[in-house]
Amino acid sequence: MAEAADFQGTSASPARRWLRHTGALLAGAPLLAGLLQLPAAAPAQAASPGAVSVSLDSLSPSAPTDGDTLTVSGTVTNNGKQAVTGAHVGLHTGPLLNTRSAIDDVARHADDLQTGTGSEVGGKYVEKFAKLTPGVAEHFSISVPVDRLDLGRDGVYEFDVALSGRTSARPWEQTLGIQRTFLPWQPSEAGTRTRTTFLWPLLSTAHMTARTGAGELQTPVFLDDDLAEEIAPGGRLAQMVDLGKDLDVTWVIDPDLLASVDAMADSYRLQGDGDTTTAGTHRAVAQRWLADLQKAVTGKEVVALPYADPDLASLAHSGTSVTGSLSHLKDATDVAATTVETVLHVTPSTEFAWPVEGAVDPSIIKVATSAGADRIIARSDSMEESAGLSYTPSAARPIGGGTTAVVADARLSRAFEGDLTGAHSATLAVQRFLAQSLEVNAQTDKQRSIVVAPQRMPSANQAQAMAAALRALQGGTWSQAQGLGAAAAAKPDPSASTRVPPTSAYPSSLRRRELPRSAFEQIARTQDKLDNFQVVLSDRSRVVTPFGRAIDREMSTSWRGRSTEADAFRSGVESWLDDLTDQVKLIDKSETKLSGRSATIPVTVQNNLVQPVGHLVLRLTSTMPTRLKIGGRPYAEQRVDVSGGHSQSVKFTTSANANGRVTVIARLYTEDGQEYGDPVSFDVKVTEVTPTVMLVIGGGVLLLVLAGFRMYTQRKRAAARQAEDGGPAPAGDDDGDGPGNPDTSGDRLTEKSRVPAGEDEPEQLSDPAPDTAPESADPSGTGERVDR
Repeated sequence: MAEAADFQGTSASPARRWLRHTGALLAGAPLLAGLLQLPAAAPAQAASPGAVSVSLDSLSPSAPTDGDTLTVSGTVTNNGKQAVTGAHVGLHTGPLLNTRSAIDDVARHADDLQTGTGSEVGGKYVEKFAKLTPGVAEHFSISVPVDRLDLGRDGVYEFDVALSGRTSARPWEQTLGIQRTFLPWQPSEAGTRTRTTFLWPLLSTAHMTARTGAGELQTPVFLDDDLAEEIAPGGRLAQMVDLGKDLDVTWVIDPDLLASVDAMADSYRLQGDGDTTTAGTHRAVAQRWLADLQKAVTGKEVVALPYADPDLASLAHSGTSVTGSLSHLKDATDVAATTVETVLHVTPSTEFAWPVEGAVDPSIIKVATSAGADRIIARSDSMEESAGLSYTPSAARPIGGGTTAVVADARLSRAFEGDLTGAHSATLAVQRFLAQSLEVNAQTDKQRSIVVAPQRMPSANQAQAMAAALRALQGGTWSQAQGLGAAAAAKPDPSASTRVPPTSAYPSSLRRRELPRSAFEQIARTQDKLDNFQVVLSDRSRVVTPFGRAIDREMSTSWRGRSTEADAFRSGVESWLDDLTDQVKLIDKSETKLSGRSATIPVTVQNNLVQPVGHLVLRLTSTMPTRLKIGGRPYAEQRVDVSGGHSQSVKFTTSANANGRVTVIARLYTEDGQEYGDPVSFDVKVTEVTPTVMLVIGGGVLLLVLAGFRMYTQRKRAAARQAEDGGPAPAGDDDGDGPGNPDTSGDRLTEKSRVPAGEDEPEQLSDPAPDTAPESADPSGTGERVDR
């Protein structure tokens, strides 16, 4: 980042500051003379510099003005082995810092005793300690009117809190511990106020799995209950909402977080061991958090990231070579606005893309814009200035193709990283942020728009420090709040760099944490399985929606640095999809015996899903069509539709040409020809009718014919005798077989083949059997005989 070339000048009262510095030097002359007379070995036995640590826990107000009283509090701890006597904590006003790099330099040497201190306020504005025992922390608190600090011209001053005292080895007063920080001084309204945009990110890790309950409500299953801890009172996300509601910020939200909490607010379950789940118990917590968030964002600018915050750099560097990867980014972008509008009832902006840590290269820009984003949130340590500007330029930079890079300030954006658990570190972070902000404003009279893009998932302590700094900034005199959209639309500085760094310049530390190509290959494989599965479903939304969103989560930025968890999540999604797909399958069959030239072979399709399936084709193929044909061909196909929780038996007509064993393969296909599930193979044993059996059957038929012929001749003879006797045939008996005797001339066959009224026609051999109740998936018994 460019530094201010022009110095801000000396103090408004240089004579007074000169006299104070001169007095300090004169007062120290006798002490210096004494030191020169000491033997050389004496310092080696004294307490080492920095033996006392000074912790600055509070500095209020953070940016004082005329008439304020500054209160500084903290602790001092003797880390040495010797007691410190005659000690006191004093406040020191250091020099005016004229550049941003000067602020950085002071921060790097914040507790270095080798660097000098400023003028001590002294007098009654100290806290004295008769003795500091080794290992014991002592609290201090000093309040001093600001006008006693001798602050001159507006700007950023070094401000030191130091402990002085004596030890037995060095019995003269010396500085034994120090903590340097910054005091922003802008008591009156600045001539030009910097327009500052602060992003307030609401993001989390992936929590929902692809699993849902079998009921109509499709109760979602969560990996764990960690999200409930984050949104519960005192949790990280709960504090982000509570702190952000009173700040003038731009909310940057991952729609997946909203969808997850919204699902919890209805009903949810937690993943257990194996396929077990347990009921979630934090519905009320989720409902409260959503209600608080809805109030917090009312009237505020909301930016929706693509669903699940996909890792744009990983996509650009490893995913674009895998077919279909970019389509997921487009889907994630399309669903983002709808999700935010549904849950929060506000219309978000979706034209922004936010690569990890604002690091960009041409491939990342290309990927980000492919899904419709035309504003890329970058950072100044990626898009560095090269024109030697003496000031920090505005954030907006046109980079070609109608795309604007919104370059966040790196120093301000990274001010709240690291461990801010202790009040000491949080106080230093706040003061350094305010100092850098004021220094930016003092660089030039040009009106500029500055963007602050902090880490994606601030801890609760980091969020508290951010909020404290923003309250001081937005209540100060040198900055005014501005939304991200306005910052992106601001007039670009013609002198600012618009050069996107090459791919080779992308930080290796970030590249090592990216999703590998194998991750995108697994994502593509899962998507292919989903595409194949959804074809057979009657209600595709029950599967496509939860799995589509789970695939979005597989590309999330939140997996960086968590490769093991990322692998487990992707495998879990794919495994669950495999389990669902396997619920529609063929039942295994054992060897089937076929006696005769033709018969039907039943194959059973089982559907254990709760919804009907269709658009399936069952193909039965003979591996030896010269011996056994299916429907007169090497294979036959029939369409299959099976109700939810039922099985369907499909029958195929077969014809045998020779004896022997033939392997038959049954396989399901989708209507577009894609294989579905695993095939089922079984043997068909063909046994033709033998000549001996045919001879026996033929002999039996001949005997029946002869017996019938004999009966016929006997009846004719009886009828002839009656005619010779002149007697008429009995009434109603016109067939000549005697009075009252039943018909035996051929009506029996007709009678046997007649279908009684009200009964169904006999089932045709090629007709599929009706749906049956769920049946066992065990293979059929050995030696099964088929219908003939």
